[in-house]
Amino acid sequence: MLVVNEQQIMNTYVMDDAIEDITKVLKVKEADKIASPLRTVIDFPQQEASALYMPSADLVDEVAAVKLVTIFPHNPAIGKATTQGVIMLSDGSNGEHLAMLSASYLTRLRTGALSGIATNYLAKKEANVLAVIGTGAMAFEQVLGVLAVRPIERILLVNRNLEKAKAFGEKLSAFGVETSFEIINDVGVAVRQADIINCATRAIDPVFNGEDLKPGAHINGVGSYLPHMHEVDITTITRATKIVVDDLAGVKEEAGELMDAQDKGKWSFEQVHGELGKLVVDAIKGRENEEEITFFKSVGAAYFDLAVAKGVYAKAKEQQIGNEIDM
Repeated sequence: MLVVNEQQIMNTYVMDDAIEDITKVLKVKEADKIASPLRTVIDFPQQEASALYMPSADLVDEVAAVKLVTIFPHNPAIGKATTQGVIMLSDGSNGEHLAMLSASYLTRLRTGALSGIATNYLAKKEANVLAVIGTGAMAFEQVLGVLAVRPIERILLVNRNLEKAKAFGEKLSAFGVETSFEIINDVGVAVRQADIINCATRAIDPVFNGEDLKPGAHINGVGSYLPHMHEVDITTITRATKIVVDDLAGVKEEAGELMDAQDKGKWSFEQVHGELGKLVVDAIKGRENEEEITFFKSVGAAYFDLAVAKGVYAKAKEQQIGNEIDM
């Protein structure tokens, strides 16, 4: 079995790779050649934390994966990462276990790639102002995903802790992002300026007022993944002319803001414009004018992890990266 650690993956596999591989798996999914049962979530209430178990298989390439990811938001206080994960990759033709991959970076990367793909179809072509609400662990690759597809000239960073927002901006600069960033302490000010809004929080209550959205805005919501979480408000949901989701079955079970809007009779899942894969295969239209407000909601699905795990494994074998071990 090949074991590839976090740093080896980060040195080898980047945002453009993830966008390419996830676009491919979306096409396979649309051909009904992906097996992906709903994930199992185990909560640890005292820690406000969760463990997620996510299996999937590509029936064309005959490869399967299972990811275990834990999300412990209080970990930074004890010097540990908020998100930690591993992916096991297996051969679907003979059952051989091929690789064990560190999954924390890959989880962030594939989620950022999903937002990048959605942004490419749904945001205005000339969108150049990005507001980032929440500058925690998941937010960095979200920015990289948007930067991969749009000519962003200003990044507005919003966090209740201004020092964390500043550190996030400095991390972007150190990574080589040349786009200027500003720290904004009023979320409404940021939203009213933004062409694209990234939300990556574990918020229980909405993080901005939908009335502040300007015509033509696009929102990526990736932080809330449990029924009690709400990143966007009902105003945002009802103002959106197109709501696209990464995986409809998962969103119906886990997207708290959408579930709440339906429960209150303000909106219905029947109004979802479609899944992201439908955009990729041109089965539905993306943005059609400069005024419509669009919203991409992502809760994640195992086959996205499968896509990037396959990509990393191929690169690792080609470049002789990682360590072969006997089990």
